[in-house]
Amino acid sequence: MTGTLDRRLGLAGSTAVGVSAMVGAGLFVVFGPATRAAGDALIVALAVAAVVAACNAVSSARLASRYPAAGGTYVFGRERLGPFWGHLAGWSFIAGKLSSCAAMALALGAYVSPEHDRLLAVAVIVVVTGVNLLGVQKSAGVGIVITVVVLGVVAVAVATMWSARSAPTTSVPTDGRGVLQAAGLLFFAFAGYARLATLGEEVRRPERTIPRAIAIAVVVVVVVYAAAATALLHVLGTSTLAASSRPFVAGLEAAGADGLVPVVVAAAALAAGGAILSLTLGVSRTALAMARDGHLPGVLAHVGAERRVPWPAELAVAAVVAGLVLLGDLATSVAFSSFCVLLYYAIANASALTLPPSPLTRAIPVVGLVGCFALAFSLPLGTVVTGSAVVALGAVSYALRTRRDRPDSAHT
Repeated sequence: MTGTLDRRLGLAGSTAVGVSAMVGAGLFVVFGPATRAAGDALIVALAVAAVVAACNAVSSARLASRYPAAGGTYVFGRERLGPFWGHLAGWSFIAGKLSSCAAMALALGAYVSPEHDRLLAVAVIVVVTGVNLLGVQKSAGVGIVITVVVLGVVAVAVATMWSARSAPTTSVPTDGRGVLQAAGLLFFAFAGYARLATLGEEVRRPERTIPRAIAIAVVVVVVVYAAAATALLHVLGTSTLAASSRPFVAGLEAAGADGLVPVVVAAAALAAGGAILSLTLGVSRTALAMARDGHLPGVLAHVGAERRVPWPAELAVAAVVAGLVLLGDLATSVAFSSFCVLLYYAIANASALTLPPSPLTRAIPVVGLVGCFALAFSLPLGTVVTGSAVVALGAVSYALRTRRDRPDSAHT
């Protein structure tokens, strides 16, 4: 049966979904490649990513309070700009977040068991899907526990690294494009609050809860990332951080705290698992919304009668992510996810521009819109070409569906 979802999430659960996604989606993954791109300007790149993320968050919060339904910017674009833009937003979100799920699963496998990383990654997808099938309230409860544990471990690790002797001064030069590319990669970490908008149909008092949860999540994550980045630069230096595939492990080893390494590895795995949990929630709800409107196969709109979970969408997401895990790699998955999600937020900002304006509410989505395009097209050329092709495929699929559904199509 198709149907509506139950409103079970409060402020704590909603915030946990966003924070767990953002912490897991980048804290243990992106500092190495971001530092290689930004060099000595890593903190500048982080600030640029945070500003764009904040603008996107404000636009998303304003829109979510008006349209508290499953689907996020798919719904916002459809209602404010038209069906085509809603479809393109949903298509970009699903493509980007499927890639992000694969990236998190691969990161978890690489941290825990490099020799069996892909097998472990697929196993994690299976476990996470099982948790999600139990219902969104249980998923949010798991997210709260994961968030508290991971933030506690990160706080201890950051304090330990700051207490160590600073690394010798090193220099890794960059340019403006490198800073923007690093900001685009770091944006991968800040995109977690999209899950809050996509869960709008399952949040109690969404017009009040979602904006507050987004604001809290963004502030918490900006503080966490800034603290982690400065601590890693302090103990490792720019060149060593740029070369590190597991920066927190390298940082603790440099600080002489080898005993904390297994704890950090476990926290990294837990954070990645929490990110996958909330990512798959958001993707399945967007697939549900698009299936309701005929943009995806109708079976994905089915909601289970007992647990009120869109289980066909959950299973479809799990199957695709498992395939990407077996075929893809971590670095490419991160960059591709960033590109698609930045385009998704560009549509969110464009949608927010159509809301009743004031000088501030007009400036924020403009900055967000320009920032999204600047970061997306500063990513590696291969990512831009592949991402553009996938988005173009989404536009073609919309055109074909529109032609098929025209009343006179049967006679042409």
